[in-house]
Amino acid sequence: MLTLVIAVIVVALIFDFINGFHDTANAIATVVSTGVLPLKTAIILAAIFNFVGALTGTAVASTIGKGIITPDTITLVVVLSALIGAIFWNLFTWYYGIPSSSSHAMVGGLVGAGLAHSGPSSIQSAGMIKICTSLVMSPLVGMLVAFLVMLLLFWIFRRAAPVGVSGLFRRLQMLSAGFMALSHGSNDAQKTMGVITMALVAYGAIEMSGPKLPVPSWVVLASAAAMGLGTAAGGVRIIKTLGTKIIDLKPVHGFAAETAAAAVIMTASHYGLPVSTTHCISGSILGVGASQSVSAVRWGITVRILYAWLLTIPVSAICAYLFYFGAQWLTGIS
Repeated sequence: MLTLVIAVIVVALIFDFINGFHDTANAIATVVSTGVLPLKTAIILAAIFNFVGALTGTAVASTIGKGIITPDTITLVVVLSALIGAIFWNLFTWYYGIPSSSSHAMVGGLVGAGLAHSGPSSIQSAGMIKICTSLVMSPLVGMLVAFLVMLLLFWIFRRAAPVGVSGLFRRLQMLSAGFMALSHGSNDAQKTMGVITMALVAYGAIEMSGPKLPVPSWVVLASAAAMGLGTAAGGVRIIKTLGTKIIDLKPVHGFAAETAAAAVIMTASHYGLPVSTTHCISGSILGVGASQSVSAVRWGITVRILYAWLLTIPVSAICAYLFYFGAQWLTGIS
């Protein structure tokens, strides 16, 4: 059992690392595509702020650890299977440069593994409704906020010289990119914290009592470090999709999109809602594009992203479901 719990922790940190390089684009796609920062500098910036953001709380970890599957369903094999399902989808979408949600992948993995272990009774319907609502609503809210921010900026600077405005927002975008990276760490790294803590509970190393998940300090630091290192590894494929293929971004557009998305994500983290940082920034970029005109958005690539969004939870769930039975057969442990 000790070997298995160590394996689960290692795989969880690998998921966190992959999440970091998969979602680097969330924080820096716009700042790179607008030419405000070179790629390497932007990645270092994102890695630092992702690490710091991961240290800001554990509310999202509690939701992941206690709100998806019932406590009696949580076993080491269940947690391991959920991680494998999520990792598979993350690597698949990263390879094809498709911005998808690590949050959706983790939720799908837990659902699939829970169903394999105990059937439908393992799923907490109230928690799933809360989580799915936040996952669906966050990109829509991000789109609306970015749209309104962009309209406000147009009105404020309607008489300003274009050259001066561009220079101002090139500087401001460095701040918004840092804010976006901070928000990403505050939400996404906590999902790994929740999963590792679930494994420790299943092993009996800690007890789960009260409304909050008792996340050990070393789990917080390890998850933050894995996220930061993964971010430093970069994610150029998805950076190209987010930064250049949806709309033609200028510094003012990047600032509006990053600020809107980061505000939505930080609010969600405060209330313990696991949201997709990928969806939030994608929705915000769409909102910025729609503020100019509907034709400014390249809807073909947007539809491709939407398909990935819709497939993430079911595909991750199927992978986790199948892996559970394979792992059970190999280890003899359920």
